[in-house]
Amino acid sequence: MSTHRVAIVTGGSRGIGRAVALQLAATGSPVVVAYAGNTAAAQQTVATITAAGGRATAVRADVADERAVAALFDTAEQEYGGVDVVVHAAGRMHLSTIADLDLDDFDAMQRTNVRGTVVVAQQAARRLRAGGALVAFSSSQVELRFPTYGAYVASKSAVEGLVLVLARELRGRDVTVNAVAPGPTATDLFLEGKDEATLDRLAKAAPLERIGTPEEVAEVVAFLASPAGHWVNGQVVRPNGGIA
Repeated sequence: MSTHRVAIVTGGSRGIGRAVALQLAATGSPVVVAYAGNTAAAQQTVATITAAGGRATAVRADVADERAVAALFDTAEQEYGGVDVVVHAAGRMHLSTIADLDLDDFDAMQRTNVRGTVVVAQQAARRLRAGGALVAFSSSQVELRFPTYGAYVASKSAVEGLVLVLARELRGRDVTVNAVAPGPTATDLFLEGKDEATLDRLAKAAPLERIGTPEEVAEVVAFLASPAGHWVNGQVVRPNGGIA
């Protein structure tokens, strides 16, 4: 059995999820990298971790499928002895005005962002060991509420509503439940389709006058997932440079 805190990171193949997986691995945690479909990216994350002397395993799993998520947790327990940290970074974003929203896109987003969070949280609630932590992902858009983000904000508001409820339901288990709600962050997904003027405007919106990095968000997640952050519970933390 590992003497380190064993972590599961969903959405761990790219973006903020990848940065979180690398950060947790750097602290000595074995990491199970869960991904939706990009096998090459997930394997690259694992290779980066193992090249640095860490331990990692990639597992393909649809976060909204309870059987796949149960199997994901099974893998962590079988390979590393248990689960201490669950970081649920997997998500989907589709932008549209409410009037023009394609309801199939809405359903797909709700399935990943809301049902997926509930499914992962359910397994975490059942399986996290004492001293463990669940960190879910929201978005600073819940506060910013920019046009075209309505359906996305609706899904992430559901995540925020879940956090304190689950933290209270786990009374006596010594397990924390928090959410991280980043602002604009320089991931491939965020940068795609944005011109320099748009990026400059978003950068200047925060008092720190720049866009955040995945590594900065990962540092916040790592703190919440660590013993040092264990007194933070039932909270939504917004690493966004003061934009909201």
